[in-house]
Amino acid sequence: MGLQFVGLKEINGSLVVLDNIPLSNPAGYEEMAEIVLEDGSKRLARVVEIEGGRVVLQVFEGTNGLSLNNTKTTLTGHPMEIPLSREILGRVFSGAGKPIDGLGDIFPEKYADINGKPLNPVTRSYPHNYIRTGISSIDGLATLIRGQKLPIFSGSGMSHNKLAVQIVRQAQIAEESGQDFAVVFAAMGVTSDVADYFKSSFEESGVLQKVVMYMNLSNDPIIERILTPRCALTAAEYLAFEHNMHILVIMTDITSYCEALREFSSSKGEIPGRKGYPGYLYSDLASMYERAGIINTAQGSVTQIPILTMPNDDITHPIPDLTGYITEGQIVLDRGLDQSGVYPPVSVLPSLSRLMKDGIGEGFTRADHSACSNQLFSCYAKVMDTRALASVIGEDELSSIDKSYMRFGQMFEKYFLSQGFHEDRTIEETLDLGWDLLSLLPKGELDRVDEKMLEKYYNPERTARFQ
Repeated sequence: MGLQFVGLKEINGSLVVLDNIPLSNPAGYEEMAEIVLEDGSKRLARVVEIEGGRVVLQVFEGTNGLSLNNTKTTLTGHPMEIPLSREILGRVFSGAGKPIDGLGDIFPEKYADINGKPLNPVTRSYPHNYIRTGISSIDGLATLIRGQKLPIFSGSGMSHNKLAVQIVRQAQIAEESGQDFAVVFAAMGVTSDVADYFKSSFEESGVLQKVVMYMNLSNDPIIERILTPRCALTAAEYLAFEHNMHILVIMTDITSYCEALREFSSSKGEIPGRKGYPGYLYSDLASMYERAGIINTAQGSVTQIPILTMPNDDITHPIPDLTGYITEGQIVLDRGLDQSGVYPPVSVLPSLSRLMKDGIGEGFTRADHSACSNQLFSCYAKVMDTRALASVIGEDELSSIDKSYMRFGQMFEKYFLSQGFHEDRTIEETLDLGWDLLSLLPKGELDRVDEKMLEKYYNPERTARFQ
């Protein structure tokens, strides 16, 4: 136990200030502290700023009831740590890593710093092999690769929570059919009904035993919201690199995390950057996103799907903008598709997976995957051009080729993009459906596919089911 200090120099919102900390026993950044009130109750705090002998701490439970004169503060000498063991599978924790499912404490194999340790770039292995989500628009067109970070850009009120639940329920590592595979789910700033929806959905579908949940509610302290993704990633790294499991980390909603970071930065009096967010938002997000990957000293992997709601559906907003810089692609949800009843409403053209080419094709998915995906992208881009033309001259004035593209676009959205919440498609079903849709177009329009592949997969007779 470290030194104990009596009294506080200053109280400001959730922050308290200690002064005259001896330089012979200095505080450390991110160090934890225990605060004892006059009535004997205890609260946790974290060092967030150091200026010589002046230390600023953020109190987890708030500063109500604290006294400037009689509050006792003890610096623990270590950063925040959470207990870890394989027992965390199937458990539900608060955003600060405390069990909230009524099943008691974890018996730890070890305690780990939630800030993690930087991965040595030399030990990183290049991601290969895909994770099957059972969702055609992701598996077919923006394939999730094991060890990748692939965010979902959504909007307020859209079906991203529903999509997150479906991914958790259906996700499997391809060739091992889910063996040694688990999901770490972190929810930040969600309402109580959304938290209940996540928990009940996982319980009803029977996947809760392979899920570790960290839940931070909207009425919980913002400091806990900042800790939530770091607790989740620490648990993921432990299971992946010490127990050789393949871990998929889903974090929602990154926007709530960034807004908490903005509020925290403002309370410290820091100079704001774009739209009031701190200037270090990029490096802060990178410190989380870069914890995904594969290392050559372990058989496990950490794959991330951060979900964020774009304020005003603006993809140039700082949060999606910086996330796009750091991550390896994005899946964008479209409000127009969502309002027209398409689920999941994935907007194909701005969505991409930069590592997709290294985890698909023969030996991973199927030899025709790349060709089918490229041709679907190309044809759907022409659909968008044709719809723009039709809005000017009218659909009746379109050429026969343009009309075939219009029909392809309608059937593509109805049959390929749209699928049921409980519909789990194999990669073979997804690719076969893609080829059937491409067969709606004249053979000469399929210019991204070689002749040999066309002979094998192009079959206009199979388009009768598209009505």
